[in-house]
Amino acid sequence: MSSLPEENPGSCQQKIDIQNKHGEKLVGLLHETGSKDVVILCHGFQSTKENNTMMNLASALEKEGISAFRFDFAGNGESEGTFQYGNYCREADDLHSVIQHFNRNNRVTRAILGHSKGGNVVLLYASKYHDVRCVINLSGRYKTEGGVEERLGKGFMQKVKENGFIDVKSKTGEVLYRVTEESLMDRLNTNMHEACLQIDKDCKVLTVHGSDDSIVRVEEALEFAKVIPNHKLHIIQGANHGFSKHQDELISNVLSFIK
Repeated sequence: MSSLPEENPGSCQQKIDIQNKHGEKLVGLLHETGSKDVVILCHGFQSTKENNTMMNLASALEKEGISAFRFDFAGNGESEGTFQYGNYCREADDLHSVIQHFNRNNRVTRAILGHSKGGNVVLLYASKYHDVRCVINLSGRYKTEGGVEERLGKGFMQKVKENGFIDVKSKTGEVLYRVTEESLMDRLNTNMHEACLQIDKDCKVLTVHGSDDSIVRVEEALEFAKVIPNHKLHIIQGANHGFSKHQDELISNVLSFIK
């Protein structure tokens, strides 16, 4: 465990490696305040722990005296493993490995927070493991089939069955990542409705969504509100998917919910 140079006076950031159940090294940064409690932050699709929202939330929690841990899922950022299109349940298991690490070090996971795909992951975690009492879903997707055609093109199911994969390319033709049939089916078979029904009633859940989210429509947040037993919904007017111009309102809502 090594300390990094301080970003804020009085703060201490420690780089921590945690092994997941597949033997892959997950790399994260602990914003250490000395609190027994820790909040774990989960990035979204094709993102990393260096995402602006993850960094801003970690700094805000730190200022409140609450330790925060932001990490890269397997196959992302600095962590080992191969990037996959699906992996929802596997990422929930990565999160479990992280929480077990802190449990072994006599820390208490005060809350888990995820943005976009990470929002799905923290909800799936709560539905499976039942050991965290505060969950925050930022811009999560209720219908996992949503956005697939936009990304993979029309007739994607036939293409993936014929070739076994689809390469997603940039405008210049560079292959960004490969979608295998297995990873595509993992995404399509992830049923958020059923998962949300499994979340304990004593687990409180906050969903924050931007009214102008063009990637995951705000209507999906309303669906979460219908099925999660102990749920609070906050819609930020004018905010996009990444809350890029609404970080202050996002952070104040998250902090008040956690505290």
